[in-house]
Amino acid sequence: MADEQTERNELAWYYDAVTTVSRTFALTIDELREPMAREICLGYLLCRIADTVEDARHIPPGERVALLETYSRALDPDDETSIEAFRTAVEPWLPTEPSDDWDVVARAPEAVGEFESLPAASRDVIRPSIRELVDGMATFVERYADTGGLRLQSFEELESYCWYVAGTVGEFVTSLLLEEVDPGQRESFREDAESFALLLQLVNVAKDVATDYRTERNVYVPQPLLAEEGLEPADIADPSSGAAFAPIITQIVERAERYLDGAQSWLETMPEVRGNTRAAWAIPFLLAVGTIRELKSNPAAVVEAGSVTVSRQEVLAVRARFAGDNEPDIQALREELRQAPLGD
Repeated sequence: MADEQTERNELAWYYDAVTTVSRTFALTIDELREPMAREICLGYLLCRIADTVEDARHIPPGERVALLETYSRALDPDDETSIEAFRTAVEPWLPTEPSDDWDVVARAPEAVGEFESLPAASRDVIRPSIRELVDGMATFVERYADTGGLRLQSFEELESYCWYVAGTVGEFVTSLLLEEVDPGQRESFREDAESFALLLQLVNVAKDVATDYRTERNVYVPQPLLAEEGLEPADIADPSSGAAFAPIITQIVERAERYLDGAQSWLETMPEVRGNTRAAWAIPFLLAVGTIRELKSNPAAVVEAGSVTVSRQEVLAVRARFAGDNEPDIQALREELRQAPLGD
């Protein structure tokens, strides 16, 4: 444990950065041990750099595509493009008062340098998934360059986008653990990892419909669903249209629920090796279950209130179930959360 704590201290900025840019993912990192914690932390931050650029409304779409393409090449060990070239290209777009996300972008050379210190075997597993994420984001920005933001056209396209932004992360997590999985279960383990990622990302889409439109002008709701209810993207900004959006939110939630069983199977198959813990991934899974409960209870609140989340009290209650050496029954907890908030 002393060596692990030393490593955490040396990487303090990176762990702190995850906490500032994603409180949800920080819960996962906090439950991991070395070396998995370091690998997932650094891999996530490299993904977050691309995510920040993709969402940057002050950068014209063509420039965002070029930045993402430069970043992808910089991550390719067989390409001569350096991460410093990306840093130079993004410099004119850095905000005068950068947020935590943009601070990570500004420190991209440091993050990539730290990533390069990982064992070669880990880098070779993580890097292709990150580049797939970056290239996928570039594809979607380019596809909707003339529409003022993403305007996805179908559930199939939505799930394709979810794969790029979340499934690719699940892919490298799975690949880091795959050798320790029974050979007869490896194919299903990979498939279930996709279910885990799609579950979490679809829940995020449902709960953040209004936030995503306000901050990024992106509409992840498939456009035919809006048309069925006689709605336009701009209606998302009107809190009084919450009731009209309720059937749409419900459809996205129902789509997410299809992946609950596969996601749970991934958790239950997952080996606890190399510092991985089931708690690290079970906690976000269970919080997604709780969020689904809240969304089904009051889907109109997504637009009326701006977002739907579980309470801080419930987050703490879920984490407490995994404290110490506790290994709670995930199915039982899932059912408990489906019925009512934990900790009430």
